[in-house]
Amino acid sequence: MRTKSLKKNKINVITLGCSKNVYDSEVLMGQLRASGKDVAHEAPAAEEGNIIVINTCGFINNAKAESINTILEYVEKKEQGIVDKVFVTGCLSERYRPDLEAEIPNVDQYFGTTELPGLLKALGADYKHELLGERLTTTPKNYAYLKIAEGCDRPCSFCAIPIMRGKHVSQTIEKLVKEAEGLAKNGVKELILIAQDLTYYGLDIYKKRNLGELLENLVKVEGIEWIRLHYAFPTGFPMDVLEIMKREPKICNYIDIPLQHISDNILKSMRRGTTKEKTTKLLKEFREAVPGMTIRTTLIVGYPGETQEDFEILRDWVQEMKFERLGCFTYSHEENTHAFLLEDDVPEEVKQARANEIMEIQSQISWDFNQEKIGQTFRCIIDRKEGNHFVGRTEFDSPDVDNEVLIDATKFYVKTGDFVNVKVTEATEFDLYAEPV
Repeated sequence: MRTKSLKKNKINVITLGCSKNVYDSEVLMGQLRASGKDVAHEAPAAEEGNIIVINTCGFINNAKAESINTILEYVEKKEQGIVDKVFVTGCLSERYRPDLEAEIPNVDQYFGTTELPGLLKALGADYKHELLGERLTTTPKNYAYLKIAEGCDRPCSFCAIPIMRGKHVSQTIEKLVKEAEGLAKNGVKELILIAQDLTYYGLDIYKKRNLGELLENLVKVEGIEWIRLHYAFPTGFPMDVLEIMKREPKICNYIDIPLQHISDNILKSMRRGTTKEKTTKLLKEFREAVPGMTIRTTLIVGYPGETQEDFEILRDWVQEMKFERLGCFTYSHEENTHAFLLEDDVPEEVKQARANEIMEIQSQISWDFNQEKIGQTFRCIIDRKEGNHFVGRTEFDSPDVDNEVLIDATKFYVKTGDFVNVKVTEATEFDLYAEPV
Protein backbone atom coordinates (compact mmCIF):
# COMPACT_ATOMS: atom_id res chain seq x y z
CA MET A 1 0.00 0.00 0.00
CA ARG A 2 1.56 3.32 -1.06
CA THR A 3 1.73 5.51 2.03
CA LYS A 4 2.33 8.83 0.27
CA SER A 5 2.05 10.19 -3.21
CA LEU A 6 5.34 10.26 -5.07
CA LYS A 7 6.00 11.70 -8.46
CA LYS A 8 5.82 8.80 -10.91
CA ASN A 9 8.93 8.01 -12.93
CA LYS A 10 11.05 10.49 -11.03
CA ILE A 11 14.56 9.15 -10.46
CA ASN A 12 16.33 10.07 -7.22
CA VAL A 13 20.11 9.56 -7.23
CA ILE A 14 21.83 9.10 -3.85
CA THR A 15 25.62 9.44 -3.70
CA LEU A 16 27.86 7.93 -1.03
CA GLY A 17 31.64 8.13 -0.77
CA CYS A 18 34.19 10.35 -2.43
CA SER A 19 34.30 13.13 -5.02
CA LYS A 20 34.87 10.54 -7.77
CA ASN A 21 31.42 9.12 -6.97
CA VAL A 22 29.92 12.62 -6.98
CA TYR A 23 31.32 13.06 -10.50
CA ASP A 24 29.91 9.70 -11.65
CA SER A 25 26.45 10.57 -10.28
CA GLU A 26 26.57 13.91 -12.11
CA VAL A 27 27.39 12.16 -15.41
CA LEU A 28 24.55 9.67 -14.82
CA MET A 29 22.09 12.50 -14.13
CA GLY A 30 23.25 14.43 -17.20
CA GLN A 31 22.56 11.38 -19.34
CA LEU A 32 19.13 10.85 -17.75
CA ARG A 33 18.15 14.48 -18.23
CA ALA A 34 19.25 14.29 -21.90
CA SER A 35 16.85 11.35 -22.32
CA GLY A 36 14.02 13.48 -20.96
CA LYS A 37 13.95 11.83 -17.53
CA ASP A 38 12.84 13.65 -14.37
CA VAL A 39 15.90 13.30 -12.12
CA ALA A 40 16.94 14.70 -8.74
CA HIS A 41 19.97 14.35 -6.48
CA GLU A 42 19.20 13.32 -2.89
CA ALA A 43 15.72 14.86 -3.02
CA PRO A 44 13.95 15.31 0.33
CA ALA A 45 11.50 12.53 1.30
CA ALA A 46 8.41 14.44 0.18
CA GLU A 47 9.80 14.86 -3.35
CA GLU A 48 11.77 11.65 -3.45
CA GLY A 49 10.53 10.02 -6.63
CA ASN A 50 9.57 6.39 -7.09
CA ILE A 51 12.85 5.13 -8.65
CA ILE A 52 16.00 5.16 -6.51
CA VAL A 53 19.61 4.82 -7.71
CA ILE A 54 22.20 4.38 -4.94
CA ASN A 55 25.82 5.10 -5.95
CA THR A 56 27.77 3.19 -3.31
CA CYS A 57 31.24 3.34 -1.76
CA GLY A 58 33.20 0.17 -0.96
CA PHE A 59 36.49 1.63 0.20
CA ILE A 60 36.71 0.99 3.97
CA ASN A 61 34.49 -0.61 6.62
CA ASN A 62 32.61 2.55 7.66
CA ALA A 63 31.84 3.44 4.05
CA LYS A 64 30.68 -0.10 3.27
CA ALA A 65 28.41 -0.10 6.32
CA GLU A 66 26.87 3.23 5.29
CA SER A 67 26.27 1.92 1.76
CA ILE A 68 24.65 -1.30 2.99
CA ASN A 69 22.45 0.58 5.49
CA THR A 70 21.28 2.93 2.71
CA ILE A 71 20.44 -0.02 0.42
CA LEU A 72 18.49 -1.71 3.25
CA GLU A 73 16.62 1.53 4.02
CA TYR A 74 15.39 1.84 0.42
CA VAL A 75 14.64 -1.86 0.04
CA GLU A 76 12.39 -1.50 3.09
CA LYS A 77 10.70 1.52 1.47
CA LYS A 78 10.17 -0.62 -1.62
CA GLU A 79 8.62 -3.42 0.48
CA GLN A 80 6.31 -0.83 2.07
CA GLY A 81 5.28 0.43 -1.37
CA ILE A 82 6.82 3.86 -0.80
CA VAL A 83 9.18 3.49 -3.77
CA ASP A 84 8.81 1.23 -6.81
CA LYS A 85 12.36 0.38 -7.86
CA VAL A 86 15.83 0.37 -6.30
CA PHE A 87 19.00 0.17 -8.39
CA VAL A 88 22.52 -0.04 -6.92
CA THR A 89 25.73 1.03 -8.66
CA GLY A 90 29.26 2.11 -7.71
CA CYS A 91 32.22 0.61 -5.91
CA LEU A 92 30.46 -1.63 -3.37
CA SER A 93 28.38 -3.13 -6.16
CA GLU A 94 31.47 -3.63 -8.33
CA ARG A 95 33.32 -5.37 -5.52
CA TYR A 96 30.62 -7.47 -3.85
CA ARG A 97 27.87 -7.96 -6.43
CA PRO A 98 27.40 -11.76 -5.97
CA ASP A 99 27.24 -11.34 -2.16
CA LEU A 100 24.85 -8.40 -2.41
CA GLU A 101 22.57 -10.23 -4.86
CA ALA A 102 22.42 -13.17 -2.45
CA GLU A 103 22.01 -11.10 0.75
CA ILE A 104 19.74 -8.28 -0.53
CA PRO A 105 17.82 -9.83 -3.45
CA ASN A 106 15.03 -7.25 -3.39
CA VAL A 107 17.19 -4.69 -5.22
CA ASP A 108 15.98 -4.56 -8.84
CA GLN A 109 19.47 -4.66 -10.33
CA TYR A 110 23.13 -4.19 -9.36
CA PHE A 111 25.65 -2.46 -11.65
CA GLY A 112 29.44 -2.04 -11.42
CA THR A 113 31.53 1.09 -11.88
CA THR A 114 31.87 0.71 -15.67
CA GLU A 115 28.30 -0.24 -16.53
CA LEU A 116 26.72 3.17 -17.09
CA PRO A 117 25.09 2.21 -20.44
CA GLY A 118 23.47 -0.84 -18.79
CA LEU A 119 22.21 1.22 -15.85
CA LEU A 120 20.76 3.83 -18.22
CA LYS A 121 19.00 1.10 -20.21
CA ALA A 122 17.46 -0.29 -17.01
CA LEU A 123 16.22 3.25 -16.27
CA GLY A 124 14.70 3.53 -19.77
CA ALA A 125 17.34 5.92 -21.09
CA ASP A 126 19.91 5.72 -23.90
CA TYR A 127 23.62 6.30 -23.43
CA LYS A 128 24.46 9.37 -25.51
CA HIS A 129 28.12 9.42 -26.60
CA GLU A 130 27.81 12.98 -27.82
CA LEU A 131 27.28 14.25 -24.23
CA LEU A 132 31.02 14.71 -23.85
CA GLY A 133 31.60 15.67 -20.23
CA GLU A 134 28.12 17.17 -19.88
CA ARG A 135 26.68 16.52 -16.48
CA LEU A 136 24.23 17.79 -13.92
CA THR A 137 26.48 19.25 -11.23
CA THR A 138 25.44 18.77 -7.60
CA THR A 139 28.07 21.02 -6.00
CA PRO A 140 27.53 24.76 -5.37
CA LYS A 141 27.51 26.52 -8.75
CA ASN A 142 30.97 28.10 -8.32
CA TYR A 143 33.03 24.87 -8.21
CA ALA A 144 32.99 21.47 -9.86
CA TYR A 145 35.10 18.32 -9.88
CA LEU A 146 36.98 17.44 -13.05
CA LYS A 147 37.90 13.76 -13.18
CA ILE A 148 41.05 13.55 -15.29
CA ALA A 149 41.61 9.79 -14.96
CA GLU A 150 39.96 6.64 -13.67
CA GLY A 151 41.48 3.63 -11.92
CA CYS A 152 44.95 3.04 -10.50
CA ASP A 153 48.08 1.04 -11.39
CA ARG A 154 49.79 1.39 -7.99
CA PRO A 155 50.36 -1.78 -5.94
CA CYS A 156 49.58 -0.33 -2.45
CA SER A 157 48.97 -3.25 -0.12
CA PHE A 158 46.00 -1.80 1.81
CA CYS A 159 43.96 -0.43 -1.09
CA ALA A 160 41.04 -2.05 -2.90
CA ILE A 161 40.57 0.74 -5.46
CA PRO A 162 42.20 -1.16 -8.37
CA ILE A 163 39.73 -4.02 -7.69
CA MET A 164 36.78 -1.61 -7.88
CA ARG A 165 37.98 0.91 -10.45
CA GLY A 166 40.37 -1.05 -12.65
CA LYS A 167 43.63 0.07 -14.21
CA HIS A 168 44.61 3.71 -14.73
CA VAL A 169 42.93 5.33 -17.76
CA SER A 170 43.65 9.01 -18.50
CA GLN A 171 41.20 11.30 -20.31
CA THR A 172 42.65 13.27 -23.23
CA ILE A 173 43.61 16.92 -22.76
CA GLU A 174 41.17 17.91 -25.55
CA LYS A 175 38.23 16.20 -23.84
CA LEU A 176 39.06 17.73 -20.44
CA VAL A 177 39.46 21.24 -21.88
CA LYS A 178 36.08 20.91 -23.62
CA GLU A 179 34.50 19.73 -20.37
CA ALA A 180 36.10 22.63 -18.47
CA GLU A 181 34.77 25.10 -21.07
CA GLY A 182 31.26 23.68 -20.63
CA LEU A 183 31.50 24.02 -16.86
CA ALA A 184 32.80 27.60 -17.14
CA LYS A 185 29.83 28.51 -19.37
CA ASN A 186 27.55 27.28 -16.57
CA GLY A 187 29.20 29.59 -14.04
CA VAL A 188 31.87 27.30 -12.56
CA LYS A 189 34.90 29.33 -11.42
CA GLU A 190 36.91 26.66 -9.60
CA LEU A 191 37.95 23.29 -11.01
CA ILE A 192 39.00 20.60 -8.56
CA LEU A 193 41.10 18.05 -10.46
CA ILE A 194 40.51 14.54 -9.16
CA ALA A 195 41.77 11.06 -10.00
CA GLN A 196 42.87 8.05 -8.02
CA ASP A 197 46.37 9.24 -8.93
CA LEU A 198 47.08 12.64 -10.55
CA THR A 199 50.82 11.88 -10.66
CA TYR A 200 50.27 9.09 -13.22
CA TYR A 201 48.17 11.28 -15.54
CA GLY A 202 49.06 10.84 -19.21
CA LEU A 203 51.47 7.90 -18.90
CA ASP A 204 49.01 5.57 -20.61
CA ILE A 205 48.03 7.81 -23.54
CA TYR A 206 50.96 10.24 -23.93
CA LYS A 207 53.70 7.88 -22.68
CA LYS A 208 54.83 10.54 -20.20
CA ARG A 209 53.59 12.15 -17.00
CA ASN A 210 51.58 14.96 -18.52
CA LEU A 211 49.79 16.78 -15.69
CA GLY A 212 51.83 19.92 -16.45
CA GLU A 213 50.65 20.13 -20.06
CA LEU A 214 47.05 19.57 -18.98
CA LEU A 215 47.34 22.47 -16.51
CA GLU A 216 48.90 24.72 -19.18
CA ASN A 217 45.78 24.09 -21.30
CA LEU A 218 43.22 24.42 -18.50
CA VAL A 219 44.50 27.82 -17.34
CA LYS A 220 43.52 29.19 -20.77
CA VAL A 221 39.83 28.37 -20.20
CA GLU A 222 37.96 31.64 -19.84
CA GLY A 223 35.90 31.97 -16.68
CA ILE A 224 37.95 29.47 -14.66
CA GLU A 225 39.81 31.35 -11.91
CA TRP A 226 41.04 28.58 -9.59
CA ILE A 227 42.38 25.11 -10.38
CA ARG A 228 43.00 22.81 -7.42
CA LEU A 229 44.94 19.52 -7.35
CA HIS A 230 43.65 16.51 -5.42
CA TYR A 231 45.18 13.08 -4.79
CA ALA A 232 48.72 13.13 -6.14
CA PHE A 233 50.92 10.11 -5.44
CA PRO A 234 54.37 10.99 -3.99
CA THR A 235 56.41 8.56 -6.13
CA GLY A 236 57.31 9.96 -9.55
CA PHE A 237 55.57 13.30 -8.98
CA PRO A 238 56.08 15.51 -12.10
CA MET A 239 58.10 18.41 -10.66
CA ASP A 240 57.33 20.72 -13.63
CA VAL A 241 53.85 21.06 -12.08
CA LEU A 242 55.40 23.11 -9.25
CA GLU A 243 56.95 25.61 -11.69
CA ILE A 244 53.57 26.00 -13.41
CA MET A 245 51.82 26.39 -10.02
CA LYS A 246 54.24 29.18 -9.06
CA ARG A 247 53.90 30.92 -12.44
CA GLU A 248 50.16 30.60 -13.06
CA PRO A 249 47.92 32.58 -10.68
CA LYS A 250 44.92 30.40 -11.57
CA ILE A 251 46.51 27.28 -10.06
CA CYS A 252 45.90 27.27 -6.32
CA ASN A 253 49.05 26.98 -4.20
CA TYR A 254 47.57 23.79 -2.78
CA ILE A 255 48.14 20.09 -3.24
CA ASP A 256 46.50 17.02 -1.72
CA ILE A 257 49.15 14.28 -1.54
CA PRO A 258 48.13 11.25 0.58
CA LEU A 259 51.33 9.93 2.21
CA GLN A 260 49.73 7.22 4.45
CA HIS A 261 52.75 6.67 6.75
CA ILE A 262 56.42 7.55 7.22
CA SER A 263 58.05 4.67 9.12
CA ASP A 264 60.24 2.85 6.57
CA ASN A 265 59.05 -0.55 7.90
CA ILE A 266 55.41 0.34 7.30
CA LEU A 267 56.03 2.09 3.95
CA LYS A 268 57.78 -1.06 2.71
CA SER A 269 54.94 -3.33 3.85
CA MET A 270 52.42 -0.90 2.34
CA ARG A 271 54.34 -1.18 -0.99
CA ARG A 272 54.49 2.59 -1.36
CA GLY A 273 57.78 2.60 -3.26
CA THR A 274 59.33 5.33 -1.12
CA THR A 275 61.10 5.99 2.18
CA LYS A 276 60.97 8.55 4.98
CA GLU A 277 64.07 10.25 3.58
CA LYS A 278 62.69 10.51 0.02
CA THR A 279 59.28 11.75 1.18
CA THR A 280 60.76 14.40 3.47
CA LYS A 281 63.04 15.58 0.63
CA LEU A 282 60.06 15.77 -1.76
CA LEU A 283 58.04 17.93 0.63
CA LYS A 284 61.03 20.21 1.17
CA GLU A 285 61.29 20.62 -2.62
CA PHE A 286 57.55 21.42 -2.78
CA ARG A 287 57.92 24.20 -0.22
CA GLU A 288 61.07 25.61 -1.78
CA ALA A 289 59.51 25.63 -5.27
CA VAL A 290 56.24 27.25 -4.16
CA PRO A 291 56.77 29.24 -0.94
CA GLY A 292 53.57 29.51 1.07
CA MET A 293 51.87 26.52 -0.59
CA THR A 294 49.42 24.47 1.44
CA ILE A 295 50.03 20.72 1.60
CA ARG A 296 47.16 18.44 2.59
CA THR A 297 47.87 14.80 3.41
CA THR A 298 46.13 11.77 4.84
CA LEU A 299 47.64 9.12 7.09
CA ILE A 300 46.72 5.59 8.15
CA VAL A 301 47.41 4.34 11.69
CA GLY A 302 47.05 0.79 12.99
CA TYR A 303 48.34 -0.91 9.83
CA PRO A 304 49.29 -4.60 10.47
CA GLY A 305 52.58 -4.79 12.32
CA GLU A 306 52.62 -1.09 13.28
CA THR A 307 54.58 -1.04 16.52
CA GLN A 308 54.56 1.72 19.11
CA GLU A 309 57.96 2.73 17.70
CA ASP A 310 56.55 2.97 14.13
CA PHE A 311 53.72 5.11 15.44
CA GLU A 312 56.09 7.39 17.36
CA ILE A 313 58.18 7.90 14.20
CA LEU A 314 54.98 8.99 12.42
CA ARG A 315 53.78 11.16 15.31
CA ASP A 316 57.12 12.97 15.68
CA TRP A 317 57.31 13.51 11.92
CA VAL A 318 53.81 15.07 11.83
CA GLN A 319 54.94 17.42 14.59
CA GLU A 320 58.11 18.27 12.67
CA MET A 321 56.60 18.68 9.16
CA LYS A 322 53.70 20.90 10.27
CA PHE A 323 51.26 20.10 7.47
CA GLU A 324 48.77 22.87 6.83
CA ARG A 325 46.00 20.27 6.39
CA LEU A 326 45.90 16.66 7.56
CA GLY A 327 43.40 13.84 8.00
CA CYS A 328 44.01 10.55 9.78
CA PHE A 329 42.22 7.20 9.32
CA THR A 330 42.39 3.93 11.20
CA TYR A 331 43.45 0.94 9.09
CA SER A 332 40.62 -1.11 7.56
CA HIS A 333 41.40 -4.78 6.79
CA GLU A 334 40.17 -5.25 3.20
CA GLU A 335 39.77 -8.67 1.58
CA ASN A 336 41.55 -9.33 -1.74
CA THR A 337 44.21 -6.73 -0.90
CA HIS A 338 47.84 -7.70 -0.33
CA ALA A 339 47.68 -6.54 3.32
CA PHE A 340 44.75 -8.90 3.97
CA LEU A 341 47.34 -11.70 4.10
CA LEU A 342 48.85 -10.00 7.17
CA GLU A 343 47.40 -10.30 10.65
CA ASP A 344 45.26 -7.28 11.58
CA ASP A 345 47.09 -7.23 14.91
CA VAL A 346 46.65 -3.66 16.21
CA PRO A 347 43.60 -3.59 18.53
CA GLU A 348 40.79 -1.28 17.47
CA GLU A 349 41.08 0.88 20.61
CA VAL A 350 44.84 1.34 19.98
CA LYS A 351 44.15 2.34 16.36
CA GLN A 352 41.60 4.90 17.54
CA ALA A 353 43.87 6.27 20.29
CA ARG A 354 46.69 6.72 17.76
CA ALA A 355 44.41 8.50 15.28
CA ASN A 356 43.18 10.80 18.06
CA GLU A 357 46.75 11.59 19.10
CA ILE A 358 47.72 12.56 15.53
CA MET A 359 44.62 14.74 15.16
CA GLU A 360 45.30 16.48 18.49
CA ILE A 361 48.79 17.41 17.27
CA GLN A 362 47.31 18.58 13.97
CA SER A 363 44.66 20.60 15.76
CA GLN A 364 47.39 22.57 17.56
CA ILE A 365 49.37 23.05 14.32
CA SER A 366 46.23 24.30 12.57
CA TRP A 367 45.45 26.63 15.49
CA ASP A 368 48.96 28.16 15.30
CA PHE A 369 48.72 28.66 11.53
CA ASN A 370 45.27 30.23 11.81
CA GLN A 371 46.30 32.65 14.58
CA GLU A 372 48.97 33.99 12.21
CA LYS A 373 46.23 34.81 9.68
CA ILE A 374 44.45 37.26 12.00
CA GLY A 375 44.70 40.74 10.51
CA GLN A 376 45.64 39.41 7.06
CA THR A 377 43.54 39.84 3.91
CA PHE A 378 42.69 36.87 1.65
CA ARG A 379 40.82 36.36 -1.59
CA CYS A 380 37.92 34.10 -0.80
CA ILE A 381 35.19 32.33 -2.80
CA ILE A 382 31.72 32.21 -1.23
CA ASP A 383 30.18 28.71 -1.39
CA ARG A 384 26.91 29.12 0.50
CA LYS A 385 24.91 30.80 3.24
CA GLU A 386 24.37 28.76 6.38
CA GLY A 387 22.38 30.16 9.31
CA ASN A 388 23.78 33.58 10.16
CA HIS A 389 26.98 33.15 8.17
CA PHE A 390 28.16 33.25 4.59
CA VAL A 391 30.64 30.39 4.22
CA GLY A 392 33.64 30.73 1.95
CA ARG A 393 37.15 29.38 1.35
CA THR A 394 40.60 30.73 0.57
CA GLU A 395 42.75 29.20 -2.20
CA PHE A 396 44.35 27.11 0.57
CA ASP A 397 41.14 25.23 1.34
CA SER A 398 39.17 22.56 -0.48
CA PRO A 399 35.41 22.04 0.05
CA ASP A 400 34.20 19.69 2.80
CA VAL A 401 37.66 18.77 4.17
CA ASP A 402 39.46 22.03 4.97
CA ASN A 403 39.07 25.31 6.86
CA GLU A 404 36.12 27.57 6.16
CA VAL A 405 35.85 31.36 6.24
CA LEU A 406 32.77 32.58 8.12
CA ILE A 407 31.32 36.03 7.43
CA ASP A 408 28.58 37.40 9.70
CA ALA A 409 25.48 37.61 7.49
CA THR A 410 23.68 39.85 9.99
CA LYS A 411 26.32 42.57 9.36
CA PHE A 412 27.58 41.96 5.82
CA TYR A 413 26.18 40.87 2.48
CA VAL A 414 28.26 38.93 -0.03
CA LYS A 415 27.02 37.08 -3.08
CA THR A 416 27.22 33.29 -3.21
CA GLY A 417 29.54 32.17 -5.98
CA ASP A 418 31.53 35.43 -6.00
CA PHE A 419 35.14 36.10 -5.06
CA VAL A 420 35.56 38.67 -2.26
CA ASN A 421 38.56 40.01 -0.36
CA VAL A 422 38.18 39.44 3.36
CA LYS A 423 40.18 40.41 6.43
CA VAL A 424 40.48 37.75 9.14
CA THR A 425 39.34 39.07 12.53
CA GLU A 426 39.55 35.88 14.63
CA ALA A 427 40.34 32.20 14.21
CA THR A 428 39.80 28.77 15.75
CA GLU A 429 41.57 25.49 14.90
CA PHE A 430 39.62 24.94 11.69
CA ASP A 431 37.66 28.14 10.98
CA LEU A 432 38.50 31.73 10.14
CA TYR A 433 36.10 34.61 10.98
CA ALA A 434 36.39 37.48 8.55
CA GLU A 435 34.91 40.73 7.25
CA PRO A 436 34.75 41.86 3.60
CA VAL A 437 37.15 44.71 2.76
